Amino acid sequence: MRPEPRIRLRRLALGGLLVWTGLATARPALAEGVTKIQRSIAFASGSDVPAAVKDQCALETKVPDFIKQFAGEGVQVVDGALDPRKGRTLRMEITEVHAPPGGAFSGPKWMTVKGELFENGKSVGSFRAKRFSTGGAFGGFKGTCSIIGRCTKAIGQDIATWLKSPTRDAELGDAR
Repeated sequence: MRPEPRIRLRRLALGGLLVWTGLATARPALAEGVTKIQRSIAFASGSDVPAAVKDQCALETKVPDFIKQFAGEGVQVVDGALDPRKGRTLRMEITEVHAPPGGAFSGPKWMTVKGELFENGKSVGSFRAKRFSTGGAFGGFKGTCSIIGRCTKAIGQDIATWLKSPTRDAELGDAR
């Protein structure tokens, strides 16, 4: 026995309303899951980064840029200070950069970033990410910023992956 056409239309309309309502209420929950990071992160005091690297390589903005590139809509890059009491925020600092001048001829380069993830003021995860590079193919033709830039990109990808399932005291990349 088939229901009358009017009843079927009401069921479809009600089903559509429920689906639309579900989508409408799902959006705010999705927005709450966005992690805010600073557009520029600091070098830790005592990190002993060569002045030329600080001046020429832009590591403090490249790390957040690569995190955003690999995390997509899950990350929002913001100017200024972060308030860890509001939403989901990731505080980071560059703690180590070994990048003597001379490109690949001066040996391997490495970089370490530490971070802590907060959700409404509560610490919910932390990491130490480290990457090494000798420049890869044709490394002898690359400069120091290019080589350390490879580390920066890999660290950005490591952090973006970690953000999907954060843990405490995680060792990312070559830090393991």
